[in-house]
Amino acid sequence: MLILYSKGALFRRGLNLFSFYLATTTADGQPYIQHRGGPKGFLKVLDEHTLAFADFTGNRQYISMGNLADNDKAYIFLMDYPNRRRVKVWGRAEVIEDDPEILSKLAEPSYVGLPERVFFFHVAAWDINCPQHMTPRFTEEETAPEVEKLQARIAELEEELVALRG
Repeated sequence: MLILYSKGALFRRGLNLFSFYLATTTADGQPYIQHRGGPKGFLKVLDEHTLAFADFTGNRQYISMGNLADNDKAYIFLMDYPNRRRVKVWGRAEVIEDDPEILSKLAEPSYVGLPERVFFFHVAAWDINCPQHMTPRFTEEETAPEVEKLQARIAELEEELVALRG
C-alpha cells in the first residue's frame, strides 16, 4: 500500500508498488519518461527526503542516465491503482554505479532481474492528485485470494449439482 504522508513527511512506512514512472529531460529541455519496474516494494524510502531503487537490466538505451548526466532534475510519478491514488514527486536524481555494497542493500536477491546500478532520488516537493477518472486495477497477486474463494465455491456447487442429479 502507498503511504502518502504523516505529519508533513512524504513517506513514513514505504512504498509497496511494482512500478512507477521516472521523468527526466535533456539539457535543452526535451522530456523523457521511462517505466521502472521490479519486485513489490523495490522503491525504497531511505528517509523523509530520499528514495532509492536498484535499476535492473532493461532496454539498454540508457536515456534516463544520459539525461541525468546533463540535468539531475527528475520527477517520479507513482500510481496506486487499487486505491486510486497518484503522487507526483519532484527532485534530483543521482546514479551510483560500481558500488556492490549499496547495490546489495537495495536489490532483492529473489528477484529474477539483474540489478546494474542504484538511483537515489532527493525529494524537493510532492503533490497528491485527485482520484477522479482513475480506474482501479489489480495485479494477479492482489486478486488471487478472492479468485481462490470463488473457485472453491464453484467446486462445492458443482459437487452439489452432481449429487442432486444423482
